Amino acid sequence: MKKFLSVFLTAALAVSMLAGCGSKNETVTAKVIDIDLTNEEYAFGVDKNQPELLEKTNEFIAKIKSDGTLDEICKKYFSDGEPEAVKSATLDTSKDQLVVATNAAFEPFEYTKGEDYYGIDMEIAKLLADELGKELVIENMDFDAVCLSVSQQKCDIAMAGLTINEEREEYVTFTDSYYSASQRLIVPSNVTTFDDCKTADDVAAKLAETKSSDQIGVQQGTTGQYYVEGSEDWDFPGLPAKCVTYKSGSLAVQDMLNGNIQYVIIDAAPASAITEAINAVQ
Repeated sequence: MKKFLSVFLTAALAVSMLAGCGSKNETVTAKVIDIDLTNEEYAFGVDKNQPELLEKTNEFIAKIKSDGTLDEICKKYFSDGEPEAVKSATLDTSKDQLVVATNAAFEPFEYTKGEDYYGIDMEIAKLLADELGKELVIENMDFDAVCLSVSQQKCDIAMAGLTINEEREEYVTFTDSYYSASQRLIVPSNVTTFDDCKTADDVAAKLAETKSSDQIGVQQGTTGQYYVEGSEDWDFPGLPAKCVTYKSGSLAVQDMLNGNIQYVIIDAAPASAITEAINAVQ
């Protein structure tokens, strides 16, 4: 009897411990707070020394807006359409090429699968090159080097989910806007701090309560970084939390889920794409 009781208690204890472990190790995913923190306009950044390219690109933007082409491209990435692969030619100065600077870590606007490029900007780049009768070359680089490369005339145009702002206008001439964007906050799924927020001001008020020991992740050189650090040009007061920069939004979100930072701030469309992709493998 004593032996039976001992075995029973041991088994019960094991079950209890397993149950406890299950509750502690409950999978935490990422969730997007569906409130726009900002209102922005995306445009392409053209080499200041190529006014003809600027004019033709603006004409092209107006065309794909009016004939529905832009809407059809966006549907491929925001609905149930099928994204198309875009291939880059090899840079050759002896050929008539359109050299595009991008940062292919900003899904759904630009990203890679193998050697192929995908994304809204990349499909537009291919159509623009065809419209101009040029061969498309895509130069993939860090985001904060994109406009600089155009200003140094290493590339003709920057197509990288660029928000129009005065700082970037020092390096490039912006085309007409082709997409309206915003910043969104990403938090771990077990965080309830922002659940009752209804407006951008509500979220901003909560973020203003963060401490200097808190950390918020952003993709380096993006609007999210200006939002956290503060910027007079953008009219952002900044936050108490420390800004931690990453090469991509995906790295930031993964680091958040690893418990190294509290939140992530990034553009709305990438926020949705990134969280969906990362949550699928959690």
